[in-house]
Amino acid sequence: MTSVASETLGYTVRIAEVIAETPDASSLVLDIPPELADRFDYRPGQFLTVRIPSDRTGSVARCYSIASSPGTDDRIKVTVKRTVDGYGSNWLCDNITAGDDVHVLPPSGTFTPPSLDGDFQLFAAGSGITPVMSILKTVLTSATGTVSLYYANRDRDSIIFGTELAALAKTHPNRFTLEHRLESETGLPTPDSLSRFADGGQDSTVFVCGPVPFMTMVKQTLTGIGYDRHRIHIEEFRSLEGDPFAPIKQVTTSDDVDSSTVEVTLDGNTHTLSWPADATLIDVMVNAGIDAPYSCREGECGSCACTLVEGTVDPGVTDALDPDDVADGYILGCQAKPTSPTLKIEF
Repeated sequence: MTSVASETLGYTVRIAEVIAETPDASSLVLDIPPELADRFDYRPGQFLTVRIPSDRTGSVARCYSIASSPGTDDRIKVTVKRTVDGYGSNWLCDNITAGDDVHVLPPSGTFTPPSLDGDFQLFAAGSGITPVMSILKTVLTSATGTVSLYYANRDRDSIIFGTELAALAKTHPNRFTLEHRLESETGLPTPDSLSRFADGGQDSTVFVCGPVPFMTMVKQTLTGIGYDRHRIHIEEFRSLEGDPFAPIKQVTTSDDVDSSTVEVTLDGNTHTLSWPADATLIDVMVNAGIDAPYSCREGECGSCACTLVEGTVDPGVTDALDPDDVADGYILGCQAKPTSPTLKIEF
């Protein structure tokens, strides 16, 4: 198979296998050709953006978390759970089979450990286990710390990766603690059950993924028993409104448009760029040939989150950032436009 870089952004790759995880969830295993291996390098906890055909709009874009681990799995696996009235998830579960092609953007996302050192506390509900599973497997196989997982579901039939989790618990009995919270048996998660599970792990790095009420409860409970909020990482699933596969806007400078000067530090390298007032930072970086992190380009996914070190911006849409992120100086590169003559930004 030959991969295709079309006139839109992204790549067409083949589905190697479809795995039925539960009655409502399937995993898609991707066959990434060797020439794209570098573009599809990923970190545990990241996601892929998938282009899905639509009779009404031509296509829609949806983000699905990667469940595989870069340290243990030869192929990328994303997991899709049906949602009520969810066009994208239902189309994929009903139509995609092994041998089909899908159009995807390379891996992206910031829900990933900056370091694998130390201990980890993981909290997932429903399909929120998907990126958490990637982090869990990577830490167990590539690091030495302990991992504790609190996993909430409706009932036993709803548990995604149940067999794999049980096998990991058996293989790593001294490093991996697993607690299933099943609504059908013990009720919904409560602050008390979360406190009992998490108390004593205040020095751990925390990752939380699931419905918003669950994630809010976890964060409030943990900060209430002494966890540092900066060590708590939250992921959210969002439906994208725009088209992240559309070509990047061409940025030009002219005497008619005010421009600022920005120093952008990415992966240890600092770039000095002219930043027109009517362009976003991501547009400027991509036009300069920089491999900038982004996915949705609508302010919805958080892949392009960066820190405003110096200067001011019009932040634009910041739905992907919570108030704590904003207070810490985070902005979204796909939305921000300059409002000061000079700026410094770090990814």
